Amino acid sequence: MQLTPVPRRSSVDEVVERIRHEIESKGLTSGDRLPGEMELIKQLEVSRPVLREALARLRGLGLVEIQRGNGTFVAETDSLTSCVRMLRSAVTISPRELLSYTELRTAIEVQAVRQAAQRGTAEDVAELRAILERLVNVDLPCEKSLELDFRFHRRLLQAADNVLMQNIMEVIYEFVLTQMAQTTPSPADNALGHKLHIEIVDAIEARDPDAAELAMRQHMEIVLQRLTAMVDAVETEPKEA
Repeated sequence: MQLTPVPRRSSVDEVVERIRHEIESKGLTSGDRLPGEMELIKQLEVSRPVLREALARLRGLGLVEIQRGNGTFVAETDSLTSCVRMLRSAVTISPRELLSYTELRTAIEVQAVRQAAQRGTAEDVAELRAILERLVNVDLPCEKSLELDFRFHRRLLQAADNVLMQNIMEVIYEFVLTQMAQTTPSPADNALGHKLHIEIVDAIEARDPDAAELAMRQHMEIVLQRLTAMVDAVETEPKEA
């Protein structure tokens, strides 16, 4: 396995994508070992903190397994197993906590799509559409769908060209991913979500911030409604004596 260096100004997200792509393109399977930490740092030309955060994200997505003292390995590829791994961490965060973080995420992303419609480039639009082309595949396993969904929203923030927004989203990354795991339907049942994603990109390409904001508000309102229902269900559940 030989990885090409990542440009010095690249984000952790790009390191994640580089390793993920290498696993897929080389056909690596469950149990295959990745190069050691120092070798990855050398090949990718990144710092140890950047690499470790990238590997932590890949582990959270169920793509790699980190065995202390043994190294990093390609994780079990069965979609159900990967989804269970992701949801295992999700249950430790209460629905009300997720609702609070999603309200913050909504405020950020609504403003971000307005700015993306004003500042976004043709390259931004092309990359967003490329992600959507893969996201609408109804045969995607759930963990891959969630990974692409988060990548789409992260790419929107890049198109908005606001570093602070991007940094805040990175801080609440685990909460956003957990919210997606709990509220996003399967690819086959998410026609409305796909439609709103497309409308967002169409509005950005048309330089229409009002239309972009409307589509994002509709998208996030659906998420907030689902989380609110979860909160109500938990808080009205009869307590054991």
